[in-house]
Amino acid sequence: MTHILIVDDEATFARNAALYLARTGNEVAVAGTAAEGRALYAEKPPDIVVLDYRLPDATGLEMIEFIRNTDKTVPIVLITGHGSIELAVEAMKAGANDLLTKPVSLAELRSRVELLAQRQRESSRLNYFESREREASHEILGNSPEMQALLQRIDRIASIDGGGQGMLPPILITGETGTGKELVARACHYRSARRQRPFIEINCAALPATLLETELFGHERGAFTDAKQRKLGLLEAADGGTLFLDEIGDMDLALQAKLLKIIEDGRFRRIGSVQEQQVQVRIVAATNQDLEARVAQGVFRADLYFRLRVLQLMVPPLRQRAGDALLLARHFCQTFAQRYRREGTRLGAAAEAAIARHGWPGNVRELRNLIEQAVMLAAANEIVPAELMLPDGGVPAALSVPVEDGGNGGGGSGSSLDRVEREMLVNAMREAQQNVSRAARQLGISRDTLRYRLEKHGLRV
Repeated sequence: MTHILIVDDEATFARNAALYLARTGNEVAVAGTAAEGRALYAEKPPDIVVLDYRLPDATGLEMIEFIRNTDKTVPIVLITGHGSIELAVEAMKAGANDLLTKPVSLAELRSRVELLAQRQRESSRLNYFESREREASHEILGNSPEMQALLQRIDRIASIDGGGQGMLPPILITGETGTGKELVARACHYRSARRQRPFIEINCAALPATLLETELFGHERGAFTDAKQRKLGLLEAADGGTLFLDEIGDMDLALQAKLLKIIEDGRFRRIGSVQEQQVQVRIVAATNQDLEARVAQGVFRADLYFRLRVLQLMVPPLRQRAGDALLLARHFCQTFAQRYRREGTRLGAAAEAAIARHGWPGNVRELRNLIEQAVMLAAANEIVPAELMLPDGGVPAALSVPVEDGGNGGGGSGSSLDRVEREMLVNAMREAQQNVSRAARQLGISRDTLRYRLEKHGLRV
């Protein structure tokens, strides 16, 4: 519902306009003077103001000045009986968003109001998502020395930024799949002087070369069969900000040459154009591939690789970040518990032990997905190891290593591990007084996993 304030001394028009706008679900307040309008405005700030130019105690321009001193964004429609170019210019300079000339059609008034309301909602949504993006850019969690060193390097690189003036050296982010390279790219942008400018991303592996070229550079009308109108590319959309090229290792060789030129001088041509465009954009690229190997294979340009790695960030895998897995798991558990209305859901001690032991080959992405699943499907408020659905069942390291006899009569490493595993099971069952559930909790594994291990070693309850 949109709250509209009408300030007009023509009582008949104001009353009819209020009734007409109220029929479509709007809340409408009416004032006959500027003083009444100021009082109603202060009592309940409106979403839109409809304002007459001539009021008994002030002009519409004076009323606009009052409103703009308190709110720079609320849409204002100014109504006048003497429309002129001079007045229109003066009104727009004062801060009016639209101008209507009397006699005013109620249908036209409603149309203008609805359009302004729609733009206001879209602007609010955009501001919301931009603020969420800025907040998300600071959610790089990690207390490990490796992550603290990475965060310090991000801040140093971000401080090099000159506020969107000119082409800056690109940033190359490397790391395994799922380590959070996109989050690092966002941090490089939102911690820099370009934070208020666009951050635009594209996955180079997700599009064929021809389509990727169109997306990046845009095209002129008639450049090819389906080019019915001019299209601006992502380079122009990101002007003054950051363009994030994910999976840069999969970019086509021809496009790599064009990208190198953009990095060097910020110039490019739309497809079908003879005129060069100039942009001031920072290129941030990411890959999980070994670019040196790609260069040796002849599928990645050596000159582009050397240019990209001027500023390089390596995101460490989760297995090398001591203690961060548990920190992230608790954060994800709290986040998803709020999202899925399962407040109070937490990780049990055994589940946390299993998380600390796991190697996380899928890195942070694997951890996040497993915690989300566990929160949704947990039978109680405390998540147990079995509900994490870990590939190794949350088995302690000594139990998770495959055991092979090798036919050497117990002399090989497989047999040694076999004996260690059997001894652990026997001791756990003895301490739990042959209670499988209690022994499973002590070991931090599920009942089914424990029963399987017991049967494997021929141990009976």
